[in-house]
Amino acid sequence: MGFRSLAVGTLALCLVTAASCAEPLTGTLKKIKETNSITLGYRESSIPFSYLDDQQRPIGYALEICYRVVDGIKKELNLPNLEIKLNPVTSATRIPLMANGTIDLECGSTTNNAERRRQVDFTNAHFLTASKFVAKKAAGIVTIDGLKGQPVACTSGTTNIKQLNEFNASRNLGITILPAKDHAEGFLMVETDRATAFVMDDILLAGLVANSKDPGAYVISKDAVSLAQHYAIMLRHDDPQFKQLVDRTTAAFFKSPEGPKLFRKWFQNPIPPKGIVLNVALDGVLKRAFDNPSDSSDPTAY
Repeated sequence: MGFRSLAVGTLALCLVTAASCAEPLTGTLKKIKETNSITLGYRESSIPFSYLDDQQRPIGYALEICYRVVDGIKKELNLPNLEIKLNPVTSATRIPLMANGTIDLECGSTTNNAERRRQVDFTNAHFLTASKFVAKKAAGIVTIDGLKGQPVACTSGTTNIKQLNEFNASRNLGITILPAKDHAEGFLMVETDRATAFVMDDILLAGLVANSKDPGAYVISKDAVSLAQHYAIMLRHDDPQFKQLVDRTTAAFFKSPEGPKLFRKWFQNPIPPKGIVLNVALDGVLKRAFDNPSDSSDPTAY
């Protein structure tokens, strides 16, 4: 057999048995292959991203995205019976548990930012949130400029109130900022007309409106006080082989019809356990993030 024939034969063999010709597994993929298991970290109360239902079962939008990643891993490593383990995490434990190998993916509402990327990595953004405001529809205020000279509530000790102060000063709006002890109090100020609006992350505002006595009485602004902050699935730092697979899988999912379908399930339809509807649209900057998946920590990239 000549060299050319041998090369063609070897290539054909590689196409049939790709695993035998692939680069050796490293990092997380090697760990998954050797243990035939993967561990997903989940949050217990990050509605609708990752939380416990009324049967104390972990559910949520981000968790379902992680399950799509697991399907990609099963196919890539030829592990149809891959065991999925679930491990609860908190804001304080999620990064340490990722770093020490306890969890392989963190499926929640973690913001991808430059500071965290020194310790962990992130895949493509699955949600973007920005500081917006909620007001009563009857007030007729739909833009930030409409808040000029108005009393506006915002929760103390948050980045949102810092952003609002800076925005108020830069735009010379003359807003009277009313600090609230928590999100519930801030929204109550609007309900009782002590404040014209309440500024907070738009997804949290959506939850407050959905759980209010009269959801139809409120409107969430399209104008934002801040650039978008992006939530993404977290994975271990400096694990390029695993990250490449996760990025490829999530990008394909978001750009497929299944990505928007999953989004509608959790943000535009009744969700457990109370059947609330968050009424968050897949439009604007969030739609662009789905159409052009990115793992960037730079808000201007979206």
